[in-house]
Amino acid sequence: MKARIKITLKNGVLDPQGKAIGHALETLGFSGINDVRQGKYIEVKLAETDEARARDAVERMCKDLLANTVIENYSFELES
Repeated sequence: MKARIKITLKNGVLDPQGKAIGHALETLGFSGINDVRQGKYIEVKLAETDEARARDAVERMCKDLLANTVIENYSFELES
């Protein structure tokens, strides 16, 4: 089973990397960019075949290590 995990900063949390990316895009001539927010994308291949157990495992991974839940949101999809 494969988990596709997206981690993003919560609304209201400053995103200096997003600001730097937005500035770089403007420098390259891209106009009309109001805001850029950056995040992380992680794929994890699991040996688990039971979807409920896989979902529980990925949930624990996100809460315990992959996401800082004070400032970040996460979501994931499972693919068998």
